Amino acid sequence: MNYIVFDLEWNQSNTGLEEEAVSIPFEIIEIGAVKLDQSGGIAGEFSQLIKPKVYQEMHQITGKLIHLRMQELKNGKPFVQTAEGFLAWCGEEPYLFCTWGSSDLTELQRNMRFYHMQPLAQGPFPYLDVQKLFSLAYEDGSSRRSLEHAIDFLEIPKNIPFHRALSDAAYTARILERIQRERPEVMKNQSYDVFHPPADRKSEIKVQFDKYAKYISREFPTKEDAFGDREVVSSKCYLCRRNLRKKIRWFTPNGRNYYCLAYCEKHGYLKGKIRVRKSDEGGTYVVKTTKLIDEKDAEALKKRRDRAKEFHKRYEGKLS
Repeated sequence: MNYIVFDLEWNQSNTGLEEEAVSIPFEIIEIGAVKLDQSGGIAGEFSQLIKPKVYQEMHQITGKLIHLRMQELKNGKPFVQTAEGFLAWCGEEPYLFCTWGSSDLTELQRNMRFYHMQPLAQGPFPYLDVQKLFSLAYEDGSSRRSLEHAIDFLEIPKNIPFHRALSDAAYTARILERIQRERPEVMKNQSYDVFHPPADRKSEIKVQFDKYAKYISREFPTKEDAFGDREVVSSKCYLCRRNLRKKIRWFTPNGRNYYCLAYCEKHGYLKGKIRVRKSDEGGTYVVKTTKLIDEKDAEALKKRRDRAKEFHKRYEGKLS
């Protein structure tokens, strides 16, 4: 198994008036990647500038951040040729994509779709979010730090500039190698890219980690349809597989994330969290995580539910 650690730089519109701005809000202008073998050794590098087709002016913030001029990009290769070359470079051996954060795979696939290329997969597929792994390995597991913060934390020499695709990929690869060597147990915490949600119930993702379980639903027409599905709203103990009765039914403090509380007689309190997401096709799918929590956290969730109920009452009162 190889690890393809890659990074993208992209440009965007200064005005948002271009017709393509909806379907390709971020146009990729550089791909950089480092290939690591299973032991963490460098097996190759890939770097290519991309000639822009959509946005012919550099966004003012992008230009300052990555120190690239449009004149340099005009000497790049077309996106399709570059993407095909990158995927060929990844090789025929099994590999896992690795990125700093979750946005690069989304934008790569969005650009590929804009150019009518074959998708990377027909549904969700696993990858390593090195930003998340760094937090799990060295911090609290929830915080999300900048790439430079992680480099400073691990005291890795900063001998190449940040904010270029190959250099950021190289820094990410160095962090991944350290995690693999020092905290190999966190490497199993794979993330799932969901640019293409599961096509049907059989394709839905159900995966269990050490301290939580994750479920990714198929696509529904609306949020209401999703919450009408029994599997979406169920609460199951991921250790003993029992269906649990809820102590607190699903509620939301903000309209985006939903929470519930259930109780397993064998393992204790179980917190459920649903994140409602829109697919690029306009449908709705959910990412549900369930996690065992202690009594103190269960009480905190109850208080959060009470605050949400009070807020909704006041809000409805203002509308009436």
